[in-house]
Amino acid sequence: MVHPADEIASGPGAPRAQRVATADGPVTVAGRPRNAQIDRTVLAVALRHLRASGLQGLSVAAVAEEAGTTRAAVYRRWAGRTELAIAAIGTIGHDVPPEPTGDPFADLVAELARFRDFVVESDATALAATALLDGTDPRVREQFRRHVVEPRHRRFRACLRAGVEAGALRGRTDYAMAEDLLTGSWLAHAVRGEPMTGDWARRTAAMVWAACGGVPREP
Repeated sequence: MVHPADEIASGPGAPRAQRVATADGPVTVAGRPRNAQIDRTVLAVALRHLRASGLQGLSVAAVAEEAGTTRAAVYRRWAGRTELAIAAIGTIGHDVPPEPTGDPFADLVAELARFRDFVVESDATALAATALLDGTDPRVREQFRRHVVEPRHRRFRACLRAGVEAGALRGRTDYAMAEDLLTGSWLAHAVRGEPMTGDWARRTAAMVWAACGGVPREP
């Protein structure tokens, strides 16, 4: 089937087509202007396939077919499945953090609850498994860190800094270690195959708060 939006242009002034060797075989690629809607559709499908099958199972041909476009259209945008995976992970969004309430511990609990919801809704555990797999391209791992882990670490750190500024935590808090403990609890549950229960956010916040010299408030 020929997709009109992805036909190879021909005639005077048309971009010159070229044959490109890919993992799925040779593909004819032309330098046509990019269609933003195709980009969004392909990346959404690629992210879903990446969660389901991992990087090794990510097929440009399968993504193109489900997205209703051609392999040529995909390869015109991304050099291969690794680059496609990197771009797909880059589309993961986060909600806008709320304004601080003035209670840093309560804010940390709420932030962890939002993180738990994010993990479930985005299937971040499946993406973490792909990123941490031996042999995974370091660029994929870095993209996962930048778009999944780091945004949450910044939010956790803001809550901990607020605790220090309020005098509730000691001034020499090891923020990096505290952030690792907060996200590490999620990964530990994932390794054990256990869901994060309703009280996970408060229990995790209380543990880290106490480790940083604070006294967690009872629920």
